[in-house]
Amino acid sequence: MIPLRSTERIYSTAVVTISLIVLNVLIFLYQATLNPYDLNTFVTQFGIVPDQMRGLGLLSLFTSMFLHGGWMHLIGNMLFLWVFGRNVEDLIGGPKFLAFYILCGLGAGVVHVIVNAYSRVPTIGASGAIAGVMGAYLIKFPRSRIIVLFPIIIFFTTAEIPAAFVLLYWFAIQFFSGVGSLASQDYSGGGVAYFAHIGGFLLGMLFIRMFPARQRWRAWYEED
Repeated sequence: MIPLRSTERIYSTAVVTISLIVLNVLIFLYQATLNPYDLNTFVTQFGIVPDQMRGLGLLSLFTSMFLHGGWMHLIGNMLFLWVFGRNVEDLIGGPKFLAFYILCGLGAGVVHVIVNAYSRVPTIGASGAIAGVMGAYLIKFPRSRIIVLFPIIIFFTTAEIPAAFVLLYWFAIQFFSGVGSLASQDYSGGGVAYFAHIGGFLLGMLFIRMFPARQRWRAWYEED
């Protein structure tokens, strides 16, 4: 189930959302120019390594939000940011949306570090911040609907589904996968950072209450 777009109307250009997508793509293109050794060093330096979270390592809570591990990782994150971010930005305004996005990303990183305190595996990606945006969307647009792409064997079809179902289904997958990862005896914090997703989503639901909606203007005339 891949979200394609929201049916919720947008009244302004999502400048911050677009800028975040462009920035993430540019940084990934830079990553793609690095040889394997330099890329590993780059990711270790700017990704979250819970076992090294002291001193300048705290900066990685911020820098890790702009790194990605592959094209699919990047495309998936940017698609979710585009689908859900535009409406949240439109609702609270660009500057507040940027602050909200960063706050969610930092909070998600902290949750990941707490759960994986001794992990030496670098964690990168915007997923935690984007999960926060999704949590905010659930609070602010609970009756909205999402156009999603469904794979059916070798075919694809689209359907319009309540946003609450899409978001809660996504959260349930993260939650049960995260709990399952804790039960693994050889769990080392590698793979998908489920608790960053869980933490980001819940923090987004909480933090969005700190960012009041702005006045959004509708056109008072019709064009023909």
